[in-house]
Amino acid sequence: MRWRWLVVCACAAIAGGGVAGVPKARAEIQAGAAVRTITPVKLLPISGGMGAPKPSREKRGELTARALVVRNGDVTVAVVSLDLLGFPSVLCDRVRARVPRIPAENILIGSTHTHSAPDCYAFPDGQGGHTGDLEYMDFVCTRAAEAINTAIDGLAPAWIKVGSGEARGKIAYNYYAPDLYDRRMGVIQAITPEGKTIATLVNYAIHPEVLGNSLGIMSPDLVGPLCARIESRAGGVALFMNSAQGGMVTADNRDLSRPRDPLRGYWADANTWEECLRIGHLMADEALRIVKDAPVQKNPALSCQVTMVRFPVESDGMWAVVVHSPLKYPHGDDRSVRTRINLVNLGDAQILTIPGEALPNIGFYLKRKMRGRHNFLFGLTNDAFGYILTKVDFASFPRYEYISRTSLGEMTGEILIEQALGLVDRSPAFEH
Repeated sequence: MRWRWLVVCACAAIAGGGVAGVPKARAEIQAGAAVRTITPVKLLPISGGMGAPKPSREKRGELTARALVVRNGDVTVAVVSLDLLGFPSVLCDRVRARVPRIPAENILIGSTHTHSAPDCYAFPDGQGGHTGDLEYMDFVCTRAAEAINTAIDGLAPAWIKVGSGEARGKIAYNYYAPDLYDRRMGVIQAITPEGKTIATLVNYAIHPEVLGNSLGIMSPDLVGPLCARIESRAGGVALFMNSAQGGMVTADNRDLSRPRDPLRGYWADANTWEECLRIGHLMADEALRIVKDAPVQKNPALSCQVTMVRFPVESDGMWAVVVHSPLKYPHGDDRSVRTRINLVNLGDAQILTIPGEALPNIGFYLKRKMRGRHNFLFGLTNDAFGYILTKVDFASFPRYEYISRTSLGEMTGEILIEQALGLVDRSPAFEH
């Protein structure tokens, strides 16, 4: 692993000499943000996971690509949020190739995980075809790159505020075990020295599946109202990065007056746009409350590290996606895939990326071992490899049958934890 660490440092040193077309930056924090719409002109079928997507008949809100770029001296980091179920690394690399002014390893691309957007995996359909629209996927790549490049063009002096704390109210719960989820929300806000908001990033674990893919509504789900509310009240650009929401931390749209199975604690759900508005607005209000009194960090240190991780693929279903999708996912002859994990230090915040849907116990453990005053997990970022379980959870209960089947394998969680915490241990000192 040491050679990879040296390569990262060398890349940073090269970037410090100036990337083509970009003068060497002054040693001050800068930020820029931009939004692009990625709603298809003609409505496409919408995907809620592996399997055939469902037809869409209408839309509520716009699907978007939202970018935040932060620079301090020679280090520039971009964070991109896409209103999609997932966005695999092969598409992330297409986006990065269109943003030559930032080192590719410093561009973090995540999906909100809405279950009401077109498929960007191109799942094989078992009949020699697939479930995606390749032209739409390339359109998303183009628009995401446009958002990043526009954010770079808008870089301006900025101060940073970081806050984290429990988000109160009826927002999320664990469908498998109602109380086992992370109530903490993290917020990063970039403002001008004059106090104008440039961007507000919200990090929280939740499945945006209030509508789901069976109603025929294309939508960012609760994330759309969340961003709109923040932008209307604070200004600037809002973006949402999901966290460790696997197995199965979802939106709390339960109608508690309609029990479906009282013995097991199941209720009927309110699958309405009004419920998306309620939850999204509540999340926005809580995010602004959490960050309101956070201290201003006028020139926080910024660093970005990366490591490449190999995961064996034990699941026949997941391997079929890797080898039969027309996207041509990179893979090893030893039935493995490789992906990247990033660690970003920004002032007193530490951000770790997860290439899929980690279960909440993994999320709690990683945050406990991270070293920031405020620790963030960006789930479904740089890749979207299904559910990530520890070996003791894998196939342990009937309730875990689906998430085990749509995981790469029994050791995925163990490998993730080992590699992620190794990155944390090797990271440079940061501010407290």
